[in-house]
Order: sequence, then structure tokens, then C-alpha cells
Amino acid sequence: MHKPLSLLLLLLPLLATAQTKTLDIYWVDVEGGAATLIVTPAGESILIDTGNPGGRDAGRIQKAATDAGLKQIDYLVTTHFHVDHYGGAAELARKMPVKTVYDKGVPQTLPEDAQFAERIQDYNDINAKRQMIGKGTQIKLKKAKGAQPLTFRFVGADQQFADAAPNAARTDSCDAVADKPVDNSDNANSTVMLLEYGPFRFFDGGDLTWNVEKTLVCPVNRLGTVDVFQVNHHGLDQSNHPLLVKALQPVVAVMGNGTKKGCGPETFTTLKNTPSVQAVYQAHKNLRDDSRYNTADAYIANLEADCQGNYVKLSVAPDGKSYTVSIPANGHTQTYQTRGK
Repeated sequence: MHKPLSLLLLLLPLLATAQTKTLDIYWVDVEGGAATLIVTPAGESILIDTGNPGGRDAGRIQKAATDAGLKQIDYLVTTHFHVDHYGGAAELARKMPVKTVYDKGVPQTLPEDAQFAERIQDYNDINAKRQMIGKGTQIKLKKAKGAQPLTFRFVGADQQFADAAPNAARTDSCDAVADKPVDNSDNANSTVMLLEYGPFRFFDGGDLTWNVEKTLVCPVNRLGTVDVFQVNHHGLDQSNHPLLVKALQPVVAVMGNGTKKGCGPETFTTLKNTPSVQAVYQAHKNLRDDSRYNTADAYIANLEADCQGNYVKLSVAPDGKSYTVSIPANGHTQTYQTRGK
């Protein structure tokens, strides 16, 4: 008579895990802009950047959010103030509620954008709570029952970053790769973020550029290693310093490129030459003359210039020990093991 009860007690932890939802990340194809949607096991949402204005990108983000079962965006993070990263925000806010906006502070002017004062007005008018990004601060997220510990941390912005941990690894040969010309654009001021779910770790550095990337890992690695690396700056060669990629040791890299933007030769070569990298995913196929710089078609969400805006999706298992990357539009799916901290 006691056997069914004993069996039930043994199965309870497994049942709890089975009922816990995955942590999901969607890379929306905004054709050379950026829009990364995170959905937590508790059903909260973080949207990092919103692509361009004009309606297309906001519509694609809304579709991904709807596919994820969302009715609102809980937290919108704007990494920096180039229009391909904030341009769809106001349009999205008219399609679905945006509750809280995190950014590094809206500048009065932007030297590289003569239309900035006009373009930023709709963003400033979004009816949402506003929060300033500070180095080392976190977005406080709900914990789902049975889920792993979850943190979303801002390493910093405006080239001001949290200190490395006391036991942080030193980076060898910091002078082995030459610096590039100083970048005075807002790309260099991009927000840097780390998402952790149990042993799983994900890095997003916006459009951070070469020399500033180096400061994150030289002389010591402030970031640690990660499982998934969102390739910086759409895969342009002004970014994705080999020392950064080597220090992160990602297993999977995801690139938010366009048909003729990003997926640069240097960046692609760096990813291919990094021993830890098992797979590179792209939002779009590079259709320039140097189209040899592409991953295999199965790992690309959109192959043609005229496309449906298919997304790349990643789901982390409830125990955080594995994650599956898929492209629902073409049926691709591949599971990877989390490396652990």
C-alpha cells in the first residue's frame, strides 16, 4: 500500500522540473539592426533593442512576442542611441504595452546623427517607467517555482564597467593584437550585459567596438566564460576583438546581421578560429560579393533579401544544463550542453 506513495515522492522533483518552463531567447531579424527578446521561466520579458523605425521591425518583434505568449514587454533595454537599435521602440509601444525602459541616459545631441533630435522624440514620449543603467546593477526578475537562479546584470555602459571578480582570470598577450582607430561614436558607449540561468551564461554587448571590447578582458577578464555570445555590432569588423571572443570561450555565436551589413571577414574568421565555438547562427545570409563569409544555410534564419523575418530561438532547459537552438521556419534544431561556471 505504501509503494504508490513512495513512488510519487520519488517522482515529485521530476514532475516539478517537467512543469518548469524554459528560459527562451529570440533573435528577431531586423535586417542589420538589433532586437533580442528574452522570456523568463516566470513569463517576464526583457527586450534588448528594437530595430529601425518604419513599422517592419516593430511588427516582427510583436510577432515574436506573440509567439512567445506575451501581451506586454516588461523591460525594454536600449543599448545605445543609434536608430537601428532604438528606432522601433515607440512603434512597438503603440502595439503592446512597454512597462519599464532601461537606458544609459538619452544624450542631448549625437554628433554622428544630424537627425537625432527629431528621431529621439518618439522614444522620449514612450509612456513607461524609466531607469538608468549603472555598472553592476541588475533587473530584479521573478523566480519561477522549480527554476534555476536567474540574474540579468548590467556590466556597464559609456565605457564604465564593473570591476573584475577577485579571482578573475588574467588574459595573456594583451598586446598581441593591434588597436584600431579610436571610435568616438555611441557604438563605443554601448551597454554590456550578462544573463545567467543556473550554469547557463549569455553575453550581449550591443555595438561595442574593438578598443573598448579589449578593456573588458585586459589585463583581467571581467566577464568570465559564456555559453552563448551575441556577436557584437552585427558582426562588423570594427568590433569582435579576438581577445574578447577568446576570453569568453562561447560555444554558440549568434549574429544579427543583414544581407549587406555585418558578417565581416575578420569577425567570421575570428569565430571560426576560436576553438570553443561549435556553431555560428545568422539572422540573415550575407549576400555581398564576399558571401563565402556565411555559416551553413541550415544555421541561417533568412536566406533571401525578400524574406519573412524569421527568428532564431534558443531555449535553456529548466535545469540549465543544456540549451536548444532552433530556426522554426526551416526546422533546424540542435542541442548543446552548458559548460558550467
